[in-house]
This record gives sequence, C-alpha cells and structure tokens, in this order.
Amino acid sequence: MPRRINHRLFVLRHFLGDAVSGPLALALLPAALLAGFWFGGEPALLAAAIVAPTLVVLAGATDRRRRNGIHGLQANPAFVSGRSLEEALDGAVRMAKNRGGLAACLMLELENYDTILAAQGPASAGFATDHVAHRLRAVLRRRDRVFFLGRGRFGIALAPARSMTAEGVFGLARRLQDDLRLPLDRAGAAQCFSTCIGICTAEGTGATSGADLVSGAGAALREARDFAPATIRVHRAETEKSATLLRPLRLHDEALRALENGEIRAWFQPQLCTDTGRVSGFEALARWCHPQRGVIAPGKFLPYLERAGQTRRLQEIMLREALGALAGWKAKGFDIPSVGVNFSPTDLRDASLADKVAWELDRHNLAPERLTVEVLETVVAVSPDDETAQNIRRLAELGCRIDLDDFGTGHASISSLKRFRLNRLKIDRSFVRRIDCDQAQQQMVAAILTMAEQLRLETLAEGVETAGEHARLAELGCGHVQGFGIAYPMPFGETLPWLAAHAEKLAEPPKIRSGTL
Repeated sequence: MPRRINHRLFVLRHFLGDAVSGPLALALLPAALLAGFWFGGEPALLAAAIVAPTLVVLAGATDRRRRNGIHGLQANPAFVSGRSLEEALDGAVRMAKNRGGLAACLMLELENYDTILAAQGPASAGFATDHVAHRLRAVLRRRDRVFFLGRGRFGIALAPARSMTAEGVFGLARRLQDDLRLPLDRAGAAQCFSTCIGICTAEGTGATSGADLVSGAGAALREARDFAPATIRVHRAETEKSATLLRPLRLHDEALRALENGEIRAWFQPQLCTDTGRVSGFEALARWCHPQRGVIAPGKFLPYLERAGQTRRLQEIMLREALGALAGWKAKGFDIPSVGVNFSPTDLRDASLADKVAWELDRHNLAPERLTVEVLETVVAVSPDDETAQNIRRLAELGCRIDLDDFGTGHASISSLKRFRLNRLKIDRSFVRRIDCDQAQQQMVAAILTMAEQLRLETLAEGVETAGEHARLAELGCGHVQGFGIAYPMPFGETLPWLAAHAEKLAEPPKIRSGTL
C-alpha cells in the first residue's frame, strides 16, 4: 500500500511539473496575463508578469533534473538508492504485466573507479560519476531511469516496451559500454571508463518483483567481474542452481576428478603481429568445462589443484595438448610459428623439467623454437641461481623461446632480464588498458618498448580490448598484441574456422568509398 501511494504522488508531482513547465503552460501564459489585467488591472498584470515566468523557470529546472533520471546524484553523490531502484522496477514489472513488454534491470560497475579515486581524489570521482550518469542518459530512452548505487556502481530500470527483446537488452548494454569507453577530457588529461555489466530480465528468470530483478542483475554483475575485464553477463535461472552445486568443499573434489576425466583442457588465444596482421602464435590457457556450470576460468580451480599437489599433472596435460595443437594446425594448412605454455613456480622447480619438455617435442616431431615457455615476472624477480633459474636456462639452451609474462608487475631487474636469456616481454594488461586515451599509459609503455629495443627483446601487449588500443600500440612500436579485442580463448576446434576467417580478412583488398580518389 505505501508503494502505491508513493507511486500516485510521484505521478501527481510529475503532472503538476508538466502543467507549469510544459508546452501547455506556455500556451496558456498569454491568457493568464490577459485575465490578470482584466480582473485586477495593472497591478495584477505586473504581478502575473513576474510570478508566472519565475514559476516556469523554476519548474523547468526541476523538470530537467527529473527528465535526466539520475536519482540520488545531485543531493549526495554517495547516496545509495537501491530501494528506489527496486520500487522503479516494481512499477516496470506491473506495467509489463498490464500492457505487455519486457521488464529488465542492468547493473553497471566502473572497473577503474577506485583508481580514479586514489589518483585524483573524491572530487574527481564525483565528477566522473556525474559524467557517466549523463552519458548513460544519452543512450537510454526518456522513460528509463538511472540510479547511482555508490562506489562506481549504477542500476538501470528499463521501461517495458513490446518491441524490446532479451537480445535487444544485451545490445543496449554493449552500446552503453562502448559509449563509456570514449575519452573524457578534463584539465588536459583524457579519462576513459571500463565497465562490466550484469543483466536480469523478467523473461526466463521467473523474476516477479523489483527485488528479484536487482538480485539477478547483481549476481550477473559479480559473474562478469570475476570472469574478465569489460564483460557483460546475463542472469539465468539455472545460474543460481548451478552455484549451489559448487560449494567450495565439493569444488575441491570435483576439480581433482575433472583433471583426470579430461574436463580441464587447453583453450587457445591468438596473438597477432602488429606489422603484418598475421597470427604470430597462440597462448594455451587452462579451462574447466564443467557439465553444469559451463566454462570455469583457472582462477576458480587452480588453488585447489595447487593445494592437492596436482599442478605438474595439469602442466603435462597443457604441454601435450599445446604441442598437439601445433601439429593439428599444420595438418590443416595453417603454419603457426609457436604456441605459448605457462609454467608455474612449482613446475620450474622440477629438476627433470627440461628432459620432459625435450621428450614431448621429440614425440610430436617439433623443433624447440615452436614452444614458448611463459614465466611470470615475479618468478624471475625473486629467483637467484637456484633450481628455477637453472631450469629456465636449460629450456633456453634447448632452443625454446622464453617469454616474461605480466611484465611490469614483478619488479624484475635489468640484470635478471639478461641472466634468464629472455626472448620477449609480455606487457601486463594494466599498462595497456585505455592506452589510446591515457597519456600516462602511453608514456609508460613507450618507456618499456625503448628498454626492450635496447636489450634486443621482442614485445607483446596483453589484454588488448579495443581497436583503438591495438592501433596505438602498433604506432608506439609494440611487435605483437593479444586480448579479447582480437579473440577470446577458444577450444582447438574453434581455432580452425577463426584462422580461416582471419586469413580471408587479410586477403581482402582495401575498400575504396565511392566518390573518393
């Protein structure tokens, strides 16, 4: 009952606002002035001439704030309006039932909000919040409503429309994400916003209230945030069911069984040469294809395998499948120069590691340079002349290429870069994100590239998500790129059509627009 009363007051307030600030008010203003003069003479006319425009201006300012649909921002940037979001969605659900259409909630989070807060202070974070809210309004419809939920998070209540589908909602989320990637210039510094988004629609989830939609969108947002940067996830009814099947204690046992049952496999992400656009290699990445939950990223199951002492078994599987993929690509007519395999600190302490790698290379009839051994910078930074360092040198002497992964995060010294006979630096994604619009990022990467050139090391940028980042890295002189903007990791079977499509793209002649020379 209180919600119905609030809703009626909300409608009445908006009606009165329209009555004094909309087109009707402007149409009746001359008649009101004439009536004032007729009944009250010149004093009444003078009063009406002052009061009426003042009411229109004040009501217009209020109306602009209302139409912007940004709730909880002007009065207090830290205001958490989750209940207001639920109330708005309750109204959307009722409207969808009565008139048809799809009720939906989007939950959006700025991934770099804390970075902005730490670097530029609370005032800049508030400015960024206002700017993001207005950009959201520029993409959304007038009837959609935006709520600031605190800490760089926004809730969006979509007004039902019969033409709106679940696919349309996903497309809208993608447009919001792309629009927020556009740089914002403030005080001479460009600022971009990377976002992850969770979506919940009443259709297919059984949501019957605003609280259900908010809960579902929040769960989808958490899944998007855990999976990868700038990810969009849609909540489905089976998501919560599968989550209950994967309690932490059970996940430990299931991960061990999955390793032996072949559920944990190597997926492959392509790497491109920035000079030619051709595929210069693939990186093999572990993925668990769970029968109920779907694909699970390694961060969810690797800790269990490490505690159980099964990382070496995982390494054997990854190495065998990676080298087998090289043979498989060659059999299909694709000459892939190399495949990268990550070696953990535990793997690198294995005294027989170099012998195992040599045996696998010989078994697949592959030259050692076709295998790229990826080593974390943190390992190189803390490893003196111990078993780890000796194993890396043995693999380099064998002929394998050595990549230093996540460069820039482990504080490796220049002397250690030379001591480990590295071939390439993989620049960490934290330096790559927004490089096309962030001058500080450009300067940092330019410094890394200059150092690598002096040390005669190749370079690869990780985490490339946009065409702008790709282009800027090529301009700066980075030799290779890898990331979601090029392709997501995929099972071996999907790499074949992707390689064919990429080859066709490279073979296409440049398109010339009509009317140009």
